Amino acid sequence: MRVLVTGVNGQLGHDVMNELAERGIEGIGSDITPAYAGADDGTSVTGMPYVQMDITDAAAVEAAITGAKIDAVVHCAAWTAVDAAEDEENKPKVKAINVDGTQNIANAVRKCDGKMVYISTDYVFDGQGTEPWTPDCKVYKPLNVYGESKLGGELAVSGTLDKYFIVRIAWVFGRNGKNFIKTMVNVGKNHPEVRVVCDQIGTPTYTYDLARLLADMLQTDKYGYYHATNEGGYISWYDFTKEIYRQVGMDTKVTPVTTAEYGLSKAARPFNSRLDKAKLAENGFEPLPDWKDAVNRYLKEIGEI
Repeated sequence: MRVLVTGVNGQLGHDVMNELAERGIEGIGSDITPAYAGADDGTSVTGMPYVQMDITDAAAVEAAITGAKIDAVVHCAAWTAVDAAEDEENKPKVKAINVDGTQNIANAVRKCDGKMVYISTDYVFDGQGTEPWTPDCKVYKPLNVYGESKLGGELAVSGTLDKYFIVRIAWVFGRNGKNFIKTMVNVGKNHPEVRVVCDQIGTPTYTYDLARLLADMLQTDKYGYYHATNEGGYISWYDFTKEIYRQVGMDTKVTPVTTAEYGLSKAARPFNSRLDKAKLAENGFEPLPDWKDAVNRYLKEIGEI
């Protein structure tokens, strides 16, 4: 199997490439930069080829995918700056990357008769209520431009292909890039107290664990919509922060505040990011490990414990 991975300069794409390499699956990494940018410690994906590709360039996407006779694409590339997506000057770029770029990839995958994994988000829902969102729920009401664009990407994939996995994730952390854990550890080292939102509820997703699941999916034909975050119950960002500091051994005071009290975000955030992941086990996939265990392994990986 020959797999193209987009967005390998990001957290998930980097880990997917490493997982493919670990399994002996032929992978080709791609991103918009001329050369592969490894993790912030300078590491790279050993022995895996890299191609520069702008996913908004339909001809370039088709040439890269059909020319290399790709069997599958794991599409991790995306505009992910949620607040910046609200700026009027950025909205066309967000659509070009998350919607049109995804359509370009889906079109090329169809010509190869390949399969596609599209990484989506809980932000396609309106984030109201307390019931977990099921993978096959079609009641979409994104609260912000980013969510609208990721929903547009979902519809591009499902409207073009039959062989696809649409995998919604949330609260992502991984080695190759910035994330909430790295930010909170750095803040905790320099401030005696932090204020953290307590009324947005969800579950974190460790890209190392997710990459293993995606590699498993690629080797099946159990297509459709899935939700994939780490197990261990639903928590708030406040709970998440408390656990991070507990494991690192910091005594930084964590003060819970409401989203309204915090009041710094341009983009509206969902209060309910609970994702129902039961479909994974129902289809024979191994659920991701407990999030506290994932945090522990990640903190060790980045040298904080």
